[in-house]
Amino acid sequence: MITKNIGMLLLAIYLILVGIMVLFHVGIPAVVTGILALIAGILILIGK
Repeated sequence: MITKNIGMLLLAIYLILVGIMVLFHVGIPAVVTGILALIAGILILIGK
């Protein structure tokens, strides 16, 4: 079951992307991961 909390879902996606970047040396731009982390953090803080 996928969580209904959007912040936690974005955090999970962020962690998966970072894991892929580290393990497979895939070049995902830092701006994309930074924005995803920022949005996830804000949504978690406001409880969405």
